[in-house]
Amino acid sequence: MDAIVLAGGYATRLWPITKPRPKMLLPVGETTVIDRILSSLEDDDRVETVYVSTNDAFADDFEAHIAEKGYGKAQLSVEKTTAEDEKFGVVGALAQLVEREGVDDDLFVIGGDNLIGFDVSEFIDYYERQEAAVLAAYDVGSYGKAKSYGLVELDGERVVDFQEKPDDPASTLASIACYLFPADSVRFGEYLAGENNPDEPGWYVEWLQSREAVYAFTFDDTWFDIGTPASYLAAVEWALEGESLVHPDATVENVELGGTVHVMADATVTDSTLERTLVFPGAEIRGCDLDDSILGEGVTLEDLDVSGAVMIENSSSGS
Repeated sequence: MDAIVLAGGYATRLWPITKPRPKMLLPVGETTVIDRILSSLEDDDRVETVYVSTNDAFADDFEAHIAEKGYGKAQLSVEKTTAEDEKFGVVGALAQLVEREGVDDDLFVIGGDNLIGFDVSEFIDYYERQEAAVLAAYDVGSYGKAKSYGLVELDGERVVDFQEKPDDPASTLASIACYLFPADSVRFGEYLAGENNPDEPGWYVEWLQSREAVYAFTFDDTWFDIGTPASYLAAVEWALEGESLVHPDATVENVELGGTVHVMADATVTDSTLERTLVFPGAEIRGCDLDDSILGEGVTLEDLDVSGAVMIENSSSGS
């Protein structure tokens, strides 16, 4: 089988920290969001080629990252867009990639911003037992949260109904943008020819399950949909297990570090207290009390108490 890792979004909800970089390359502890997926796919012998589907704006970033990590299966497939309003939609991009790369095998599709607790090999094992299209599903626990996701209703393990971001959810079991399709179920062109919604992959799954069997691999391990500063901080908190991480090339002097603190390379922190805070490379912090904050590259803070702030490419000071 082949795999597609979806990495073409512009992550505008995470601006400014994702304006100069794709969110899939945001650090999560010792690694990045996408590396957890790429490493798992690299290790499974059933996966032959891994297409990283991205855009022109971030193609160079991913190309350099793949080369640096030495992945043997991963290769770029570039959507010719440079801004959010030029995107084709996820299903549209999938259809173009399948045609562009000549994909004709079983197809694993996963969102590159998914941080999942289960091993990819478990999902592939489940697919091989079902011999039909499968998706991964997670109970988000509340109807309020459920409104933001594609939701599945099951009869046993078979999907019998699918609702994409409904106003009145009938379920809290969310599809998490992790799918495996037999070659005959890769029908993106047929779907789009019917003038169906090209945006969310859930619309395609809803269309597919009304035509053929689709099964759900349900799990209760960790899952983070990294799309907001709060969800990013929560993912880092999980990855660090509440501990702190200081890069050996960072300067940290007279600093009290609480839980979930990551000070990255070439950052400088002095005479400060940090709790649940990420400090990106090159940032400088002096005499500050920081909590629930993400400081981007080049940020300078001095003599400030800050909570719940996301900053980048600016300087602030106080007295």
